[in-house]
Amino acid sequence: MKQKIITVNMKDKFQVYIALGSNLEDRELKLKTALEEIAEVSQIKKRSNIIETEPVGYTNQGKFLNMAIEVETTLSPMELLIKLQEIEHKLGRVRDIKYGPRTIDLDIIFYEDKIINQPHLQIPHPEMHKRDFVLTPLNELAPEKIHPKIKKSINTLKNELSKN
Repeated sequence: MKQKIITVNMKDKFQVYIALGSNLEDRELKLKTALEEIAEVSQIKKRSNIIETEPVGYTNQGKFLNMAIEVETTLSPMELLIKLQEIEHKLGRVRDIKYGPRTIDLDIIFYEDKIINQPHLQIPHPEMHKRDFVLTPLNELAPEKIHPKIKKSINTLKNELSKN
């Protein structure tokens, strides 16, 4: 009896951290809906608590709800960015004021330990180490995660930011 060999194309799964924020309309509902949409394309492994934060940059706007998630995905960094931007668009995101109000903001903070510098995609997120609204929820998920460029843990970055 001849054995049949079956080749299975298993896609690699990648660990990714995503920051979520909302300060327009029903903020909690926007975060919940974004999580449901993300779960359609990636497996959510962990999620932080939701925190309320003051706006940064453009301050003439309401407070944000922020959180972070750890996902496992088979999408490439660019595929994931495109999917996140599609979700933002679906949830009413309009990009008219830099750092302005938004129904939802979805940022790739880390993709494994990759360092990517492309015109529309920078990983790790270039401002994440300066933003408590990213570091606080991320520290809840992965305090020992090392920033691949700065070479410091999330917990250390958060503590340094708190001192300033």
